[in-house]
Amino acid sequence: MAKGEMDEVATVEGDVVELTVPAEPAYLAVVRTATAGLAARLRFSTDEIEDLRAAVDEACALLLGLPPATMEPALTCRFDLHDDGLTVVVATPTVAGAQLPSTSFAWQVLTAYATDVSGTAHNGTARIELTKRRSRR
Repeated sequence: MAKGEMDEVATVEGDVVELTVPAEPAYLAVVRTATAGLAARLRFSTDEIEDLRAAVDEACALLLGLPPATMEPALTCRFDLHDDGLTVVVATPTVAGAQLPSTSFAWQVLTAYATDVSGTAHNGTARIELTKRRSRR
């Protein structure tokens, strides 16, 4: 691939990938693999990819720990690709009144590995949004 073509591949501003899997721990490997593949496309370093995978894994684990709102709950991951980073929104339906644990070890991992993190549980949906920006080399 010529240098000009590589530069085109790196320009992804506005690309969005959405993945929905059953809300079961066995499917987290699919989410982690998608996260790593998209981060590699953005030319994240190996360490940044591993940090992002860990953060997304923790976000999913936090949501899987909430009481489900349906008999067959799903976990939806939306990946927004930007030239300087990746924003991931993980969401699942949950019962009214469910709350995200904001002082857990998992939350500490999220805030350590991502640039920005926020989470809400509102109107029957729990949602965690995290952004990881690529370091400048």
